[in-house]
Amino acid sequence: MTGRPFLFQTRPEPGASRGRRAAFWTWNVGIMALAGVGIGLDSLLLAPGPYSLRLALGYLECPRILLLNLLPPVVMILLLYALTGRPGASFGFTAGVLLGLSAGNYYKLMFRDDPLMFGDLLLLKEVRDMAGEYRLFLDWKLGLVIFTVAGGWLLIHFLVRGRLDWGSRGRAAGVLLAATGAALTTAVCLDDVIYDVHTAYYERLVNRWSSTQQYLARGFLYPFFHSVTAAVDTPPSGYRAQEAAELLGRYADADIPEGKKVNVMGIMLEAYNDFTRFGVPELSSDVYAAWHALEAEGVSGTLVTNIFAGGTVDTERCFLTGSSALGSFRSDTNSYPWYFRSQGYTAEGMHPCYNWFYNRKNINENLGFARYAYVENHFGELTGGGVAMDDVFFPELLEAYRAGTAGERPYFSFSVTYQGHGPYDSGQLYWGEPGDYVVNDGRYTAEEQCILENYFGSIANTGKHLKALTDALRADAEPVVLVLFGDHNPWMGDGNSVYKAMGLDFDLDSQDGFLNYYSTRYIIWANDAAKAVLGNGFQGEGPTLGPSFLMNEVFRLCGWEGPAYLQAIDPVLDRVSVVHASGRYLEDGVLTTELTPENAELIRRYRAMDYFWHHHFAYDFENR
Repeated sequence: MTGRPFLFQTRPEPGASRGRRAAFWTWNVGIMALAGVGIGLDSLLLAPGPYSLRLALGYLECPRILLLNLLPPVVMILLLYALTGRPGASFGFTAGVLLGLSAGNYYKLMFRDDPLMFGDLLLLKEVRDMAGEYRLFLDWKLGLVIFTVAGGWLLIHFLVRGRLDWGSRGRAAGVLLAATGAALTTAVCLDDVIYDVHTAYYERLVNRWSSTQQYLARGFLYPFFHSVTAAVDTPPSGYRAQEAAELLGRYADADIPEGKKVNVMGIMLEAYNDFTRFGVPELSSDVYAAWHALEAEGVSGTLVTNIFAGGTVDTERCFLTGSSALGSFRSDTNSYPWYFRSQGYTAEGMHPCYNWFYNRKNINENLGFARYAYVENHFGELTGGGVAMDDVFFPELLEAYRAGTAGERPYFSFSVTYQGHGPYDSGQLYWGEPGDYVVNDGRYTAEEQCILENYFGSIANTGKHLKALTDALRADAEPVVLVLFGDHNPWMGDGNSVYKAMGLDFDLDSQDGFLNYYSTRYIIWANDAAKAVLGNGFQGEGPTLGPSFLMNEVFRLCGWEGPAYLQAIDPVLDRVSVVHASGRYLEDGVLTTELTPENAELIRRYRAMDYFWHHHFAYDFENR
């Protein structure tokens, strides 16, 4: 080995000078650190997804963002190198894990405009199965990442050859230093104060009211690791359990009067929204005939959700719990289904998809549902083991309602459809013929037209089955209140391409654009028997509200006081009817970030009661 340059050696020869050994180790560690920097830069290339490449270049203009995204791969590769002494394996594992996550984020942004968060890793089976519905692709960015990783591995193979052997003391020192770096990096990544610092770059290149853009403005690896905090329940700022208990203690659960116990049926319609209120696209048939007829017969309004084109359970669980900051549901958690059960109601529901989807099998039980039907325990027998569409779902829902109301107990159900779930095929029509639903005025490509036809064909079919359900309920002697709403706007092409072709206003800085992006519609409808029992005609325009307050509106129309928590948050609906995840509020009908001092205090108390109610289960009765 004499005469070979030290940088190509496994280690210096025995007896080599201290300087030679120091130079050797400095070279190896330095090359490995640079490899970590390369992995971080590859991640930043993918971080913006479909957004402008200018955003990726902008990361280089912000030293704080750059450093926070480079630290994780540098620290991870050095820690693995210190532990194993194997440069190639350390590089391969670091690149595989971190760039694998980055690629997952890239595809998720491209398909759904929704970033990958740490909490998504808790739903790996769902992610795997849902990924099969999208067409993965390899573009120049992904190709460049693959090329640079392959090149990086070859450079390490030749420049940092062999297993590092630095003795027990040296290895212990290296591991200690790397572990210290990992601990410091973790602390920095999880710190909320650092995360909330805005930069000139942040303000210039992204919209502060888009939760997706807020996330990707910070790169990917840094906000991904910070999103661990969102996967763990943390109390709101200034939270004091005693104060929250005292605020809630001013109220007590009120019983529903025996003569007023009507049946309640809630249905959340997957990706359902009324596009006629936007004026685009021009529809060639009355896709929303059933929906508009129900609006005329009931109370309807705008529902401002926290989500766009995905994240269904946010709207679902906000409605079921009255919470605007969802946490873990891994144990019995206070909810409106539990309250209905405490009032003698049967509480059940249906989702014609798999029970692992958003972990509904476990969480719905913890939210108080005594029975819930999924593919595994019900629909699979009707579909040959697959997901059920509306032609199966709605008749089964009606059958369950009739069975549930046949006994002496009043009936509460909440169900979620699957039909309407994106993506919608851009190459094959599954609903009718071209032009059956959308007027082709030349503004759409063939692929965009196909997406629109498939979406609105599905909507028209849902309307047909919705009409059959409400016709049956209208004629039913049992009093029933029906609550209908969409969970979020639909997926419309990679990078929202179809929305762009429509020219739909999604300017999140304006109130109209914000509401277009985040809102759907809701209907609270009652049959004649329920109107007679409750003494309410159930007609008119309801308030614009968030899903956390939709149950409040249902109870108001029914004339019920309801559980203590619902009573306690009722004043919030009158003054701040939307508490949005982006940090905006609808205060007296005006979108704002700065509440009046009085309303700011109201929201502070609401958040405290919300957290307390979520973590102190209140219902204890037999036959749970």
